[in-house]
Amino acid sequence: MISQSHSHHLLLSQSSSSSFFLPNLITPKPTLSSSSISFHSLSSMFPSLSLRPPKPTAVCHLSVTDNNPLPNSDPIPPLRIAIIGFGNYGQFLAETLISQGHILFAHSRSDHSSAARRLGVSYFADLHDLCERHPDVVLLCTSILSIENVLKTLPFQRLRRNTLFVDVLSVKEFAKTLLLQYLPEDFDILCTHPMFGPQSVNSNHGWRGLRFVYDKVRIGEDRLRISRCESFLGVFEREGCEMVEMSVTDHDKFAAESQFITHTLGRLLGMLKLQSTPINTKGYEALLDLAENTCGDSFDLYYGLFVYNKNSLEVLERIDLAFEALRKELFSRLHGVVRKQSFEGEAKKVHVFPNGYEIDASLDMMRSEDVAVKYEYNPQVSGSVDDGSRLKIGIVGFGNFGQFLGKTMVKQGHTVLAYSRTDYTDVAAKLGVLYFSDLDDLFEEHPEVILLCTSILSTEKVLKSLPFQRLKRSTLFVDVLSVKEFPRNSFLQTLPQDFDILCTHPMFGPESGKNGWNNLAFVFDKVRIGMDDRRKLRCDSFLDIFAREGCCMVEMSCAEHDWHAAGSQFITHTVGRLLEKLSLESTPIDTKGYETLLKLVENTAGDSFDLYYGLFLYNPNAMEQLERFHVAFESLKKQLFGRLHSQHSHELAKSSSPKTTKLLTS
Repeated sequence: MISQSHSHHLLLSQSSSSSFFLPNLITPKPTLSSSSISFHSLSSMFPSLSLRPPKPTAVCHLSVTDNNPLPNSDPIPPLRIAIIGFGNYGQFLAETLISQGHILFAHSRSDHSSAARRLGVSYFADLHDLCERHPDVVLLCTSILSIENVLKTLPFQRLRRNTLFVDVLSVKEFAKTLLLQYLPEDFDILCTHPMFGPQSVNSNHGWRGLRFVYDKVRIGEDRLRISRCESFLGVFEREGCEMVEMSVTDHDKFAAESQFITHTLGRLLGMLKLQSTPINTKGYEALLDLAENTCGDSFDLYYGLFVYNKNSLEVLERIDLAFEALRKELFSRLHGVVRKQSFEGEAKKVHVFPNGYEIDASLDMMRSEDVAVKYEYNPQVSGSVDDGSRLKIGIVGFGNFGQFLGKTMVKQGHTVLAYSRTDYTDVAAKLGVLYFSDLDDLFEEHPEVILLCTSILSTEKVLKSLPFQRLKRSTLFVDVLSVKEFPRNSFLQTLPQDFDILCTHPMFGPESGKNGWNNLAFVFDKVRIGMDDRRKLRCDSFLDIFAREGCCMVEMSCAEHDWHAAGSQFITHTVGRLLEKLSLESTPIDTKGYETLLKLVENTAGDSFDLYYGLFLYNPNAMEQLERFHVAFESLKKQLFGRLHSQHSHELAKSSSPKTTKLLTS
């Protein structure tokens, strides 16, 4: 048997192309200062944490099986499988293995004998006793951090000489190197990664369509050993898994981008303690699910993904640089606004946040004390819109969103007029909308409702340019901005006092609402509605447009909306923008969580940066959320690098202790 110190040295001295442990840990290096840790200093200390992607050792081969499990196929002879590490994941796999008729033995450091009895598994407290049962397959379900110690303690001499060893770790080059180092040469090796666990299987209702990645590292050439390997893979194929044969090098390259990024963002969101709000968007709900799915995994798993996949450091650095670039983009634009106001000599107060950032005090709105109310809005009529409910609606700003709303309004029988800086005459004609190139002409048609579909940044300028004198004095003004206190205050400051004001936010757009508006949230605040029945009815008729389409109608003060939106909508857009800067792409081993992130990028990438900047600038709560995200990310990096530093110090102490003893005795 190889000695512990010698075997450890062998592992650490592997070449950088195949090693992802920390090869220089036994060489004394300058002590890391917790306040001066950088990616480049780490990469120089730990060459295995290379910032360069590895050269793939094999071309990725994707083999997709039938979408259906194979319960009626020819029966597979049962395998005798020994599970080493019978915690949650070992038990999770055991349930399916037992259901398929395989014979199972198990061993674990903790006593899981009662769980084994419940599942029909023979449990052994002594590894020698288990190995003497001569299992066909030894399935290692240990953690990344403990697998080396487990391999050192296995009594290989008790096993048959051609036993198949299988691991299920989330990193593969590390597992392959250890198995090749510690296992006798006549043992077979199959490195696998089921890209799912108990949580994802529950949400997926089984293993069907979930990916199972494998690499036949060393399989004997005789028919029985080949058949045994295929029988083990058949366990997952029969459950409908998507079988992906891939080199361990390619796996780790793809996993660093998909799995590590997913876990990093899941942990970040968990640290923010995000909560469901009355105005959740689909994107925000996806982030809540991601945080919930990753919070069940231990930090050891996440740390293992970081340390034992040599591509992860590069990915973490890319996330760090992307987030810094996003913050710089926001703050430099804000700085430009403040400078412009200063040079123009505008006598405006500037409010300084506790963190030192500045913003125009006119945008720091007072939060109202109103309480958010969510209720089911009942449309007054169930059939088509009658003559008494039909509205004449003037849309100011007929871009994508104005057209998106106008289409449904025309469909319901309302008369829609439109104006925009850009000429949309042809588009309006196709939608059945009457287009005006002059605002005065539109306003002289006396629309009952003026619907502002302008951008956040242009709203104030547009309001100041409107010819109010050409409208009826009781006209209803409605906005659809993603922030609410800003338009509320702008309306109250700019509109004549006898105009009605309804602030709204459809929590959807052309992409998320392309298949209908049913169950999508529509938030509104009746800021100022006249007391007479006619004006109340007009307001209700407008709201009825959205209620008829099945929207979830939420009445909420503008202040409460912005409070919730900063925690949900702004965070969602921040994550989407951050991921967009990483230029993420689909991989052959995408997890469900990673697919969620790709979908989020797709949904937010269609929105202009002006929209995101407006969410930041005109929601007084957004700055706090951005800083919370920044603090959480810094804390997560500190956790990772702090533990890496401790491990490095521990290895230094171990490697120097014999020399110290010799000096003391001489």
